[in-house]
Amino acid sequence: MGLIKVGSQLFTAEGPRAVKVLAALGLGLFVDLKFHDIPNTVARAVAATAELPNVRLLTVHTLGGTAMMQAARGAVEAVKSRPKLLGVTILTSMDEAALRSVGIAGPPAERVVALAKLAQEAGLDGVVASGQEARAIRTACGPKFLIVVPGVRPAEGSAGDQSRVTTPAEAILAGADYLVVGRPITEAEEPPAVALAIAREIASARRR
Repeated sequence: MGLIKVGSQLFTAEGPRAVKVLAALGLGLFVDLKFHDIPNTVARAVAATAELPNVRLLTVHTLGGTAMMQAARGAVEAVKSRPKLLGVTILTSMDEAALRSVGIAGPPAERVVALAKLAQEAGLDGVVASGQEARAIRTACGPKFLIVVPGVRPAEGSAGDQSRVTTPAEAILAGADYLVVGRPITEAEEPPAVALAIAREIASARRR
């Protein structure tokens, strides 16, 4: 079942009210705020987010470290119907040169898999990562570990500001559980038609 993503842009503009309005429509929500702070602050932010209605997935940044991720996991455990907690690995807008510029050495794929394993060890339910790393994450972390893939672009679409992109079919075949698709639909001349085409591509990939 699909979810509606509430990201930092909408949450900054409307706050928790946006979540409550969408939840009132009966929609499941992916609240993608990528919390990255000291453990206590992240734990409190995660607890507040997890208590909002219909939140099914929420995110923290794996680069916050093990203690921060463990604190976040402890916070969601206290919620009766807890959402799945995901760790954002390396943003899909970053390539190896961009990583090197902020002091992270090595190919993105190696860093992403290492961060995914760290997230799993800290008790997280899954990660957010490029479809280019999904297969390696699945091998390293097993079949039950959730993989959410952003940076999804139709084959004929523009990559925009993304560096590590995959098509919907490529991401599904690599082992993704959820795809995050935004601008290819919202910026299309006919959003419903594009959304339907992507849904069909996903369904076809699942049947292979």
